[in-house]
Amino acid sequence: MTAVLVVAMSVREVVAEDELTAIALDAGGTVAHLQLGDPTLRDELTRLADAGLEEVTVVGVSLGSLAPAASWLRRVVAHWWRERPEPRPRVAVATRLVQDRADLRAVLAETRPVHGDEAGLRSAAWEDVTRHRHQLLVCRGPRCTALGSDATAEAFVLACMAHDLGDDDVLITHTGCQLPCNHAPVVSVQPDDVWYGGVDADAARAITAEHLVAGRAYAERRLPRTRRDQAP
Repeated sequence: MTAVLVVAMSVREVVAEDELTAIALDAGGTVAHLQLGDPTLRDELTRLADAGLEEVTVVGVSLGSLAPAASWLRRVVAHWWRERPEPRPRVAVATRLVQDRADLRAVLAETRPVHGDEAGLRSAAWEDVTRHRHQLLVCRGPRCTALGSDATAEAFVLACMAHDLGDDDVLITHTGCQLPCNHAPVVSVQPDDVWYGGVDADAARAITAEHLVAGRAYAERRLPRTRRDQAP
């Protein structure tokens, strides 16, 4: 028995559920998520193994610019495979990511089996907290996501790249609900304690240039913030 597992690589694919499902149907497979979605890749691999599948082909899907490289998919699958007790299925991972439905068959033709000696999930390079000046928190709660915060996050990533800002400058983090939902999509910048509302892609580019590069809060989308300094 064999199976194809189609993996959403980023939050962009989480909100593109219809397209992701269509790709899985084309492949005759099921869907899992590498991050911020259910079922997780680990849980779906476990379900397939427990069901007695003898062979699983794993293929990642990236519908935007937020996804990590295909090598990350291989790392996570290999970690699961090493931890899985016998009997375990034979697993192969596609060497590149699907960009759209037309890509699927060609990508599925380029796979490599997992052997268990692949790179792990730990590295000396990931030991220390980054030296970032700012942490940019992009709300991915239900209202913000419905109003396009996936595109907001993508715009911030691309704007930071355009300004040559890396993780040691700005650490971009997706969060759950940040609460002033009427102003969705909401973004906050720490440690400056500055909050923004209605942050579409254009506003994301402006906030990057004004706040994260020039050091001035972007007044046009800034939200009022009253801070309680002491507990009652």
